[in-house]
Amino acid sequence: MVVSEAFNTTVAGATLVFIPGGKKLTTDENGQFSYRQVPTDIDSVMITAIGFKAITLSYLDFISETQQLSLREDVIELSAVKIALNPGEQYNYIGKVDTRMRDVTNSQEVLRLVPGLFIGQHAGGGKAEQLFLRGFDIDHGTDVNIAVDGMPVNMVSHAHGQGYADLHFLIPELIENVSFKKGPYYADKGNMTTAGYVDFRTKNVLPADMIKLEAGQFNTFRAVGMMNVLSQKMKQKNQHAFIASEYMYTKGYFDSPQNFRRLNLFGKYRGQVSERSELRFSASTFSSTWKASGQIPERALQSGLIGYFGAIDPNEGGTTARTNVNAQLQTRLANGHVINNQLYYTNYDFELYSNFTFFLNNNQDGDQIRQKEKRNLLGYNGNYVINGYAGDKKLTTDIGEGIRLDKTRDSELSRTKNRDIVIDPVKLGDIREINAGIWINETIRWTEQL
Repeated sequence: MVVSEAFNTTVAGATLVFIPGGKKLTTDENGQFSYRQVPTDIDSVMITAIGFKAITLSYLDFISETQQLSLREDVIELSAVKIALNPGEQYNYIGKVDTRMRDVTNSQEVLRLVPGLFIGQHAGGGKAEQLFLRGFDIDHGTDVNIAVDGMPVNMVSHAHGQGYADLHFLIPELIENVSFKKGPYYADKGNMTTAGYVDFRTKNVLPADMIKLEAGQFNTFRAVGMMNVLSQKMKQKNQHAFIASEYMYTKGYFDSPQNFRRLNLFGKYRGQVSERSELRFSASTFSSTWKASGQIPERALQSGLIGYFGAIDPNEGGTTARTNVNAQLQTRLANGHVINNQLYYTNYDFELYSNFTFFLNNNQDGDQIRQKEKRNLLGYNGNYVINGYAGDKKLTTDIGEGIRLDKTRDSELSRTKNRDIVIDPVKLGDIREINAGIWINETIRWTEQL
């Protein structure tokens, strides 16, 4: 296993090069690697990873330290980066370096880093962005599976649309890495993985306390704070915990003020509960309110009725809130197998006001609609990973199961006026939906290229 020397956290994507010969191994998301046999003429092994100082060990030292190899964090230099890709592999990883280099103020923007995925915002800063991937108009998440630390972001049977995925509850500075793949080929991802999936992972360890203040045009400002809460003595025992918060406000550049507000609170604990088991526990809460000017008819602009940043219905927008609790337990067995168990719970509120047709259907009160729901979401994910060999062919068997229960109350579609007056309650009701599945995934490495 390859770990960070400073925090004793696993290092995913580290490369081990056997010298001479150049045979390579790469650590998985748990920092682990395995090999069946190594040529007898190996003299040394070099271990590298982006953001860490490369080390070279004699083969004898490597054999004696295989249980845990430590890397020291270092400044990233472009000259140290080497690009190598075996045929058939696809780029599927966004590291913390990628997010640090971009001025990102909400986690939806990180989705732009996925090759071929495009996003667009069309109803104020609080609504989930519109997504496009692999020729799919994904709406707000119908055909792409999005998760944060294994917890689903997509909402099934959502008041606004199937698979609605709002990532604004994730503080972007907390993102450690993002993995993604395209297509419907992944047994463990399940529902909504038609065009692909995107998995966000948050930090397990906060390197240092931090306060960030940002300000800009149109009365825009943002504040972020992060702080460790355990002593250095506890950290030396592989116990880490931190809290983080974010507040953002902008009046916006529209004639009708947007008055967008977002508040995020987040806390996470990571610690060794036994020699081979690690617990990660997080809790967060989020709320957002905003007004949106929405789309406008071109004829209204050309006639001078409104300006380019004007609105026909200035009461579009909404409120949303989400509270999460997430517990993950990972056990690494002596034979290299891995057991993962996860429980999560989400409480979610959503209320959105839209007006797509202005006065087409009701020329007196307008065509404003309200989509609303309150939801409780409870779920479990578990899997067992077996790493082995058939002859000299590497086999990875992944067996898992997952279940989620969604219960909404007061799901609503109503025609309204100025948000407060209900003209016609079109659809009202409660939803109870269970999604469950079992799966098995077998990966066989026939050669270095296949």
